[in-house]
Amino acid sequence: MAQPKTNPQVPELLDLTIDNITPNTIRINSQSSNARLTYVMSRLVAHLHDFARETRISTDEWMAGLTFLIGCGQICSDVRNEFILLSDVLGLSLLVDNINHPKPPLGTEGSVLGPFHTHDAPVLANGSSMTSDPEGSPMLAVCTVKDTHGNPVAGVHIDIWETDSSGHYDVQHADRSAPSERCVMVSDEQGRFWFKGIQPVSYPIPHDGPVGKLLQQLNRHCWRPAHVHFMFSKDGWDKLITALYIRGDPYETSDAVFGVKKSLVIDLDKVDKATAEQYDVAEGSWLLKYDFVLTTLKEADDLRDELAVEALKKLGLTHLKLIDHLPVPDVD
Repeated sequence: MAQPKTNPQVPELLDLTIDNITPNTIRINSQSSNARLTYVMSRLVAHLHDFARETRISTDEWMAGLTFLIGCGQICSDVRNEFILLSDVLGLSLLVDNINHPKPPLGTEGSVLGPFHTHDAPVLANGSSMTSDPEGSPMLAVCTVKDTHGNPVAGVHIDIWETDSSGHYDVQHADRSAPSERCVMVSDEQGRFWFKGIQPVSYPIPHDGPVGKLLQQLNRHCWRPAHVHFMFSKDGWDKLITALYIRGDPYETSDAVFGVKKSLVIDLDKVDKATAEQYDVAEGSWLLKYDFVLTTLKEADDLRDELAVEALKKLGLTHLKLIDHLPVPDVD
């Protein structure tokens, strides 16, 4: 049997202790030609080891943490992602989105994706209904998509999804046979899109799994305020994942996944006679109106780089440079 090749640059991994395990782990992980992977892994190991040292984590706690992660994996399915839910309740999802998709002052702010987006939503024509819930309060949504200069943006694909009137997404129903309360629309030449749905309701995030049990131990509630999800995609434009939240909801200021921003909180109106005739809906139905503002990919990338350089300087990380908008060690 051939003997494994040894790298003379790798230290002997002998007599490792609390004090030297971290630099040695980072060193042996630094053999990749991928500078970004090497940097991310070095920082992950450093912070993970510091966490263990700072908390003096016990063996039982370490095993409980591993068991928790195993449980998250076991409950995942094609229509449920417990790890996204975990990221959401820890505030990581919002943090990552804000870092990667910064918005200029006029741009619509982002929110969390959540664990219930699917890829099987039907593409519907403007004015169509995306609901099959007879118990929901009918709602007409009339929206526009514009750039930061106020010009309409045509041809934008918009994923839209919300819960039914019971506070459940379609994928949470065992007898789901087709998508409901979700669709994909395309903005017209004037940047408009409109659809028929139902009034959003508050609902609890899934709390029958490891994440729900964690929230219970932390004495946190599992509720989200009433909202509708939107995701905007078009080549040359920064993807926008956001949601609109209904003002006055009891969970408006304590969202379990930290998604609410003041600029995304809206009031619902009532459809008047003229609007009812124009959009073929019942007078007195709920009316959601909003003007979304997208940023170009260049606008977003330039702002992302600018903010990254500022953040790295504040952290004293002056030995880094940006490659493809991501920091890596500057060894030149």
